[in-house]
Amino acid sequence: MIAAPQVDERPLPGEAPEEYVLRLALTKAEAALGLLGETDSMIIVAADTTVVADLPDKDDPTLVRATILGKPNHTAEAEQMLRALRGRTHRVYTGLAALRAADGKRRSALVVTEVLMRPYSDEEIMAYIASGDPMDKAGAYAIQHADFHPVQNLQGCYANVMGLPLCHLAQMLAQLGLESRKNIFEACQLETGVPCQVYLDALHQQ
Repeated sequence: MIAAPQVDERPLPGEAPEEYVLRLALTKAEAALGLLGETDSMIIVAADTTVVADLPDKDDPTLVRATILGKPNHTAEAEQMLRALRGRTHRVYTGLAALRAADGKRRSALVVTEVLMRPYSDEEIMAYIASGDPMDKAGAYAIQHADFHPVQNLQGCYANVMGLPLCHLAQMLAQLGLESRKNIFEACQLETGVPCQVYLDALHQQ
């Protein structure tokens, strides 16, 4: 079953990115449980992903602050985000939460990936925005977009930048008694076509 709970995704004042995504993931899981109702065999999974870039402060451009970039509210904001990220390194944070309905047992995980964007052109930005794809993406981009392909390089989990780090999720579910019948680590690499840099670390988190 899929539920889409309405959750206020605004960061709290002074909230660190890792606290922000973990809080939202757990809030979404709890809200989904309220919508779906309790079933003994049900495990609720929720995730929240955000992009964090070191950008000049709006009030004092001489200061650089870690800035959370969520989903753009309009095309002008999408353009602003893509320009700010261009040719620079930023971090993608995903908070994962798993909640077992039968006893309320929970697991959570934080996954962080460093991403270097390529120096795409203004024309590429505008064509990508015209496609509509950036509007529901944190940071206004999708790493897997075949035409825009905005990322030059990354350090960490590729699937995390897509929004769901599968190997970490598989380990969380195993801790709650739900073992996958497939090799998630191999399946993720086959699906993305990208060799995984982190699955051995995820395996050791059991």
